[in-house]
Amino acid sequence: MEILTSCNLASITPYVPTDTNPWDIQKVKHVYRRLDYGATDATLNIGILSTPSELIDTLIQEAMDKPNPPQPEWGFWNLNNYTDFNDENNSQINEWYVQTSIAFINGNLKDRLAFFWFNHFVTQLEVYFYAPYLYQYWDLMHTHALGNFRDFVRAVGKSSAMLLFLNGFENTNNSPNENYARELYELFTLGVNNGYTQTDIEETSRALTGYNHFGDGVVGNPIVFDNSTFDDSVKTIFEQEGPWGYDQVIDILFEQKADLIAPFICEKLYNFFVSPDTNQGIVDAMATTFLANDFEIEPVLEQLFKSEHFYDVDAIGHIIKSPYDLTTTFVREIGLQFDNTDNQFTNFIIYLNDITGQDIFQPPDVAGWQRNRDWINSSTLAGRWEGIRILLYNFWNVDQEQFRNFAINISGDSNDPAIITQSIVDFFISRPLHTETDYDIATTVFRWEIPDNYYDDGIWNLGWESAPYQVLLLMFHMSRMPEFQLK
Repeated sequence: MEILTSCNLASITPYVPTDTNPWDIQKVKHVYRRLDYGATDATLNIGILSTPSELIDTLIQEAMDKPNPPQPEWGFWNLNNYTDFNDENNSQINEWYVQTSIAFINGNLKDRLAFFWFNHFVTQLEVYFYAPYLYQYWDLMHTHALGNFRDFVRAVGKSSAMLLFLNGFENTNNSPNENYARELYELFTLGVNNGYTQTDIEETSRALTGYNHFGDGVVGNPIVFDNSTFDDSVKTIFEQEGPWGYDQVIDILFEQKADLIAPFICEKLYNFFVSPDTNQGIVDAMATTFLANDFEIEPVLEQLFKSEHFYDVDAIGHIIKSPYDLTTTFVREIGLQFDNTDNQFTNFIIYLNDITGQDIFQPPDVAGWQRNRDWINSSTLAGRWEGIRILLYNFWNVDQEQFRNFAINISGDSNDPAIITQSIVDFFISRPLHTETDYDIATTVFRWEIPDNYYDDGIWNLGWESAPYQVLLLMFHMSRMPEFQLK
């Protein structure tokens, strides 16, 4: 696969379409693939009727208006609510895997952002392995997805999942634990070796003590503050001296290190939504907006998504799809019916994403998935190919006619195999294939075993009995193209 280095030199100035840089379907697809998990042809045709600014406003507002995932019955259970803890807890965790994967297929920007933040404020399910804490943490990611980053940081460190994952639950006045204090600075707000010292970590760990008690003394309730295990002595953090506790740590951090926090977070947002290759000028402009809006996330995203830089041709098709991007976007965009009896389809997506490198609730380590080039190797690429093939067979087994109807809709019911092929391929890839030869090869696959004269004489059309199978063959071929792996 050819990996491109970004040559995107466009500015943060709002994008205004021109004759030489028009607002077109390619850019609308780009918006939906970056802000969401793709869109059907019908949705794209509605989206292009809006201006770029209007479409971004709509998608952001839809995300802000969207409720959090519904709370399951067991969302705040404690151990007293369980009859058979192991079986019931495992069942609840499996349920949440399924519900989350379905939510992505039907989701919007809020769901994508929640997943982004889950990979920023990393926890690993295997460490705490408790369904209510998993739900509560996932809910937290949605609650703050487009909100205030300072409030987000404040809430994350008090969450039961994080307290258990990074040992805050073990952090007491008699035995301080530095894990969360270190990651608070290194991974969550400042970056590695950026504006803090080992002494700051040690002093901060003492200030974060006290979260060592289950609510009402019942195991499984949310973890709460216990003053008896809090270190109330004087600490010095970023040269500020006092008997600091948890909330004061967050206040001091954002007061003293705001100019370091803003570019660190904005670079992560840029790398996720635009390119793995950082453009420092764009990040600096985003950071200025972040600071000017007191760490509100939404204005930064709005600025980025409306910019010339976001729509530049070198921003399109420049990111390798994650496993969830690959599967969820394909299911969303193709828009075909699938058989999800007993959640078999959803569970296959979960399994496929896992074996190709992305168990949704189990990032590889506290630094999370590093994305992009890390998604592709000889093993995962074969898994991605085979996974899409199996998804296509599921659609096929439900109704073969879906493939005919899809091709008719995408191609305008053409009877020219070259036009049909290019229409279908271009719908699923972000940028045109490199050469006409690539399209010719795909067209040959689509023409299948039908004699050439049936095409040359205009006899063949998409109404033929063979047409659905020809579309299926083309999609098999297309799913192995390098361009199909990019967004």
